[in-house]
Amino acid sequence: MKPAFRNALLALAFLGVGTLFGMTIEHVRTDGPDTLKQLRKLEDAFLLINQQYVEPVDADALAEGAIAGMLEELDPHSSYIPARDLREVQEGFSGSFGGVGILFEVVRDTARVISTIADGPAEKAGVMPGDRFLTIGDSSAIGFEDNDIRRNLKGEIGTRVRVSVLRGGVPQPRSFTITRGRVAITTVGSAFMVDETTGYLRIDNFSQTTYDEFKTRLEGLRGQGMQRLVLDLRDNPGGIMSAAVKIADEFLPGGQTIVSTRSRIPQYNAVDRSTAGGAFEREPVIVLVNEQSASASEILAGALQDHDRALVVGRRTFGKGLVQAQFPLPDGAALQMTISRYYTPSGRLIQTPYEHGESQEDYYTEKFASLNRSLFNPADYTSGIPDSLKFRTDAGRTVFGGGGIMPDAFVVPDTTSVLTGVGRLGLDFRFARELFDGSETALRGQYARDAARFAGSYEVDEATWARFVAFIQQEHDGAKITLVDGTAETSPRLARYTRAGLATARPDLERRIKAYLARNLFGSEQWYPIALPTDQTFREAL
Repeated sequence: MKPAFRNALLALAFLGVGTLFGMTIEHVRTDGPDTLKQLRKLEDAFLLINQQYVEPVDADALAEGAIAGMLEELDPHSSYIPARDLREVQEGFSGSFGGVGILFEVVRDTARVISTIADGPAEKAGVMPGDRFLTIGDSSAIGFEDNDIRRNLKGEIGTRVRVSVLRGGVPQPRSFTITRGRVAITTVGSAFMVDETTGYLRIDNFSQTTYDEFKTRLEGLRGQGMQRLVLDLRDNPGGIMSAAVKIADEFLPGGQTIVSTRSRIPQYNAVDRSTAGGAFEREPVIVLVNEQSASASEILAGALQDHDRALVVGRRTFGKGLVQAQFPLPDGAALQMTISRYYTPSGRLIQTPYEHGESQEDYYTEKFASLNRSLFNPADYTSGIPDSLKFRTDAGRTVFGGGGIMPDAFVVPDTTSVLTGVGRLGLDFRFARELFDGSETALRGQYARDAARFAGSYEVDEATWARFVAFIQQEHDGAKITLVDGTAETSPRLARYTRAGLATARPDLERRIKAYLARNLFGSEQWYPIALPTDQTFREAL
């Protein structure tokens, strides 16, 4: 199994839960005498354990364990949120929160960074998506649960926390000191003109502010002459469904289905349809997706694909199509419980299949194996999809169900190039950080706040390139590149590449160094206009 899939989104604590919050316990009813009988059995068992067990028991822990056990019999995305964690979960939707500025997941016994908030404390310190926490402060993070990670990362604004992480492809741990701060979440990560007619807009996740951000940035691009759009939903784990629905509405003419939800409870059945007068109803659109595009991202991509409104380019999406609602419990905790399923306009179920009561480990093992097959052998994968999971778009094109959104144009990742190897080890990022530290005063004096002038005039000169080549061959926390001459055998697994391959990759590597410098000088958004031309999927889209 590829590491990217083994460590992919497992437990999105607050993303992809739909739009139903704070539903009261009064909605819950007991259906018949058997339900009451089982409820009394559960109560009797709890009281017996609490009163008769050989040692005193923690009633709170006992109750929470019982709830967790019940939820394990349901689906992979229903969860229990203790009162102490609920506020943090809800903050994820509000547009701002305090801490170090990361989204993370706990896979088995290790927390992995899903993404870093743009210009947040963690990103500024050097933490990267995919990093797995080994220590936080003076404590080992191995075995920490979600609430343990949050509790140790949070603290008063201005205080510092030292973390060590393990990065894929780097054998030795890396350490960072993060200064905590209040992080404002800007969910539209970047928006700029690629050329005179092509706009690019990236949405990092969907919160309460996303639709307004999207409208503002879209109008800005229209004002610059945009006639076609690349909408980037890669690595977007979802969020508030209504934001994705509103954005889809801006691309579709009135009266078209955007998404439907189906449930055994009639009140949760719903169909969202577009209204007339969208801001971008006729112009060409390409949507970029990958294996970490989930939930609300899949709703948006699926709606535009089914109505032939956009071409979807990239890799098969994650396949998270269950709708959760938060049901508050008397002590301030909540059940985040699945109440319905998402379906695209053509009738495709977004959710990856699962068995009730199936362990999370088995569920995700099969999910990532399937994603792996679709990623590296897309033609073989689609040819094996049964007819029952084939659907038709408005124009009669074939699209596929069975979990996630299959792109119209697959982009098989290049895992063999030195560009990929350097990026996976983070050596371009690290070199640019050291280069910036040694030349910040000069760069700021030369370019001040003029990001456009920097983008148009800065070049990596021969001396800097020679420093970079020497740098990547030195060991940095166990990470280095080995260069060989001629036609000697290369090995991405061992980070061994030819000098000729490095020469071929030089223009792209120089761009990435420049992009990292721009991010340090002017903020994260300036990374994209410079670095995206090195991006394989973006190139395919253009």
